[in-house]
Amino acid sequence: MTIVGFLFTKMNAEKKEGVKGKINISNNISIKDVAQAKVSFGAKDQQGIGFHFHFKSKYEPKAGEISFDGNVLYLIDKKDAKKILDNWKKDKKIEKTVMRNILNTVLTRCNIQALILSKEIGLPPPIPLPKVGSKKA
Repeated sequence: MTIVGFLFTKMNAEKKEGVKGKINISNNISIKDVAQAKVSFGAKDQQGIGFHFHFKSKYEPKAGEISFDGNVLYLIDKKDAKKILDNWKKDKKIEKTVMRNILNTVLTRCNIQALILSKEIGLPPPIPLPKVGSKKA
């Protein structure tokens, strides 16, 4: 089970009003769809699954929004692929270990891209950045 592909299909960054006072930033990610994907890697009997995701960083009160849609391609053996696809069709649920891998990949890639876009349109970073502090004597 390996992630072999990542693709943004849509990017949107919008600064709605001047950034004034305290800004609350909420990040949200969701899996919108899971589907079988064609993959041709080597001779091993494996299956591809595509996970369509939506990521959003919302700046409140009404300061702006950054959002992405995209796909993650997951390589897995056919038996496990069938189980994942069946569970998605039945309950819209994904096994915890698979979900953790997908979400961690999406969060890493989206947070980096959101950081870049926030700088370009003049919004605060959507994730806390490290800061150097001073030690009181």
